[in-house]
Amino acid sequence: MESFYDQTFESLDFSESGFENGEYESCFFKNCLFSDVNLSHRVFMDCDFEDCDFSGVKLGDTAFKDVRFKGCKLQGVDFSSCNPFLLEMNFEKCLMNLASFYQLKLKGTFFNDCSLEEADFVETDLSESKFTSCNLTKAQFEHTNLEKVDFRTALHFSINPHNNKVTKARFSREGLIGLLDQFDIRVD
Repeated sequence: MESFYDQTFESLDFSESGFENGEYESCFFKNCLFSDVNLSHRVFMDCDFEDCDFSGVKLGDTAFKDVRFKGCKLQGVDFSSCNPFLLEMNFEKCLMNLASFYQLKLKGTFFNDCSLEEADFVETDLSESKFTSCNLTKAQFEHTNLEKVDFRTALHFSINPHNNKVTKARFSREGLIGLLDQFDIRVD
């Protein structure tokens, strides 16, 4: 497996050229197209992805260790098939509708200004994570660890406190409605 260290990849279309199997450490990817690329078994450590498109990407056993995504299109990406060992990712201004994080351990993950409509967080450990100005319309939280998660500026979430661990999670007064949806209560 080839190693790539401290390299910049800019404005490349990997959906046409293919993406070399290997370990990528301290690399920067800007404005790259990964549409329908199979990234299975690749390792990314301390890497940044900015304004990249991951539509239809395959992530079987892909390792993301201290990886940051900014302004990326990650719609429908199945992160649940990633390698869970030392998995650490953070997201800013990303389009992540229909993404799946099923059963992942994502403790302390930052989601900043992301669209996460219909995202799957079922059985995910999100403890100590932060959702800043994120749209969580129809996002699924079931048997999810939400302990100490900050939802104070998150929008449109619906979380059943009976089916999730919410101890010491933080909500704004306006956001409390997202905890009452399950009870068919009207708040005027």
